[in-house]
Amino acid sequence: MKLTEMAYRRVVVKLGTSVLTSGSKRLDKAHMVELARQMACLMRAGIEVVLCTSGAIAAGREHLQYPVLPDTMANKQLLAAVGQGQLILAWSQLFAIYGLHVGQLLLTRADLHDRERYLNARDTLNALLAHNIIPIINENDAVATNEIKVGDNDNLSARAALLCDADLLILLTDQKGLFDADPRKHPDAKLISQVVNIDDSLRLLAGGSISGLGTGGMATKLEAADIARRAGIEVVIASGHHPDVIHKAVSKEAVGTHFSAIENPLESRKQWLLAGPVTEGVLVLDAGAASAVTQQGRSLLSKGISAVKGEFERGATLQLVDESGKVLARGMTRYGADALVKIAGKHSDEIESVLGYDYGGAIVHRNDMVLL
Repeated sequence: MKLTEMAYRRVVVKLGTSVLTSGSKRLDKAHMVELARQMACLMRAGIEVVLCTSGAIAAGREHLQYPVLPDTMANKQLLAAVGQGQLILAWSQLFAIYGLHVGQLLLTRADLHDRERYLNARDTLNALLAHNIIPIINENDAVATNEIKVGDNDNLSARAALLCDADLLILLTDQKGLFDADPRKHPDAKLISQVVNIDDSLRLLAGGSISGLGTGGMATKLEAADIARRAGIEVVIASGHHPDVIHKAVSKEAVGTHFSAIENPLESRKQWLLAGPVTEGVLVLDAGAASAVTQQGRSLLSKGISAVKGEFERGATLQLVDESGKVLARGMTRYGADALVKIAGKHSDEIESVLGYDYGGAIVHRNDMVLL
């Protein structure tokens, strides 16, 4: 199957430290350029790629010629601070071979939990992809503490897949996939090629990392797969050294373990809007906007807002009501109350001239909205 025939629009590729180093103590640039080639092929086929890369601490150790340091948080942050620049430099040089630019996003859990920072990260991701630039995501280990760390790049990549509304998450590791027994102890263990449901018996099959180079293992990959598939994102766990593994995963060839997305992901992805904090304000929709939102599945545009009630910031959860006061939906706004008062009733192409900036034409995007 040709890449151009695939239904995937946006793919997140997560590379573990063991893949980037090929099990050694240094970055394996020869293998990294092969992985870059495969991702460049996707980009040429019109499939957007987001790269979630491990390896900053390993790169820092290599650049400093393997110093002997006490195993403290400060020293790990030291290595990450040194290595992050080396890692992004390596990726920048390798993708440049294929005429591609990269942009770096360093995230912590706080960036993903805070609504304003979440929206800013999403806007940056989308802007990079819109300009054919590959976003490269890593945890900001140089400043992260245990309290604000996501903890591993498997779960970070799953959250990145949700952040950018990806169709497929590819987790590449030093294992061929998920087996029905630990292949390190049972040579006759069989690869599980397809997973439809993740249950406790499946979780028992997952083990920890043995390379000593990274923070993840099969258990964290299973957690990441569960997060992504609940949002309607397919997941593949496979060996990062399998020939042409990224192309095969995107082409749905038999490689690694494939996790099916949960059906009807729309509501699964938006449950937090219903279970989250109380709404902070109200947007009153005119008849046309009310119909577009409820009957046609459209995003809410500024033109359709007839009134703004309450004081709230960008990223707040709001009620959307019709002119009779009937509650139609809940959603997350991309503009604060002060801005919305100025642009309510105006066309989307007037937003920048009125405000001096533009977060997009959708005030409440349909992906950030739950109909009631």
